[in-house]
Amino acid sequence: MANQTSRTYTLNTGAEIPAIGLGTWQSKPSQVQAAVEAALGVGYRHIDTAAAYGNEKQVGAGIKASGVPRSSIWLTTKLDNPDQTRAAAALDESLANLGTDYVDLYLVHWPAATDPDDNTKLVPGWDFVDTWREMQKLAATGKARNIGVSNFGIANLEKLLADESCKIVPAVNQIELHPCNPSPKLVAYNAAKGIHSTGYSCLGSTDSPLHTNRTLLELARAKGRTPQQVLLMWGLQKGWSVIPKSVTPARIEANFALDGWCLTDDEVRSLDAVEERFKVCGDAWLPVRVFFGDDE
Repeated sequence: MANQTSRTYTLNTGAEIPAIGLGTWQSKPSQVQAAVEAALGVGYRHIDTAAAYGNEKQVGAGIKASGVPRSSIWLTTKLDNPDQTRAAAALDESLANLGTDYVDLYLVHWPAATDPDDNTKLVPGWDFVDTWREMQKLAATGKARNIGVSNFGIANLEKLLADESCKIVPAVNQIELHPCNPSPKLVAYNAAKGIHSTGYSCLGSTDSPLHTNRTLLELARAKGRTPQQVLLMWGLQKGWSVIPKSVTPARIEANFALDGWCLTDDEVRSLDAVEERFKVCGDAWLPVRVFFGDDE
């Protein structure tokens, strides 16, 4: 029964990423500052945001208002698709918005460099391998202490890692992970390459079918825990970090109440056996496919 709230995972850079973070995707800017401040107040030390979320300024304000030293906080943000040809400038903009001179982790948000003037089109002659070449330059500046990717499947990771320009293996691959999208092949591939997996939408997101899943609800009742706590513990015991999103102080606190208990092997297997499949975040909105259904 590890103390999950103080648990960290060691990345391939030697840096230690806290196991539990606050996700801020789909959090309204007007609510994010208070959510970040509340999370840091109850002990979270990992905050995840992205330029595409439009809330970096509020995240930065929440960090400042919390009174927790910046050096004690793991802060992740992401390079937006239209900015992939200008990664250095985009990072500087994110740092200004966040009110900090570095981020602990900077991720390529999607393996799709889109035209800044038309997000439905790709940048001609440019792909994520070119983007990674620029990301590697940022690692040397100290402004991004670790670099990684997000929403990369096995096929795209293989392409990236096989390119001769790839000198730095991504420290993290942030991907959708929950019992209805467990992606075991991708998680295993990440691990084999020394890439840490962070699970987003780990609670299944808004109106998720997981909220009515009988296996999950019965297990939560038996454990005397919330379904959200059970889902988070399932991910932690699988070996990845989790970034549950909430803007409600009571839920933020409850999602962090993960010390002193765990799931048995049989309980983990019962969630593994959930057969229903769904993705919160698809790729139909992108001008290129990035999910190929081969990571299951």
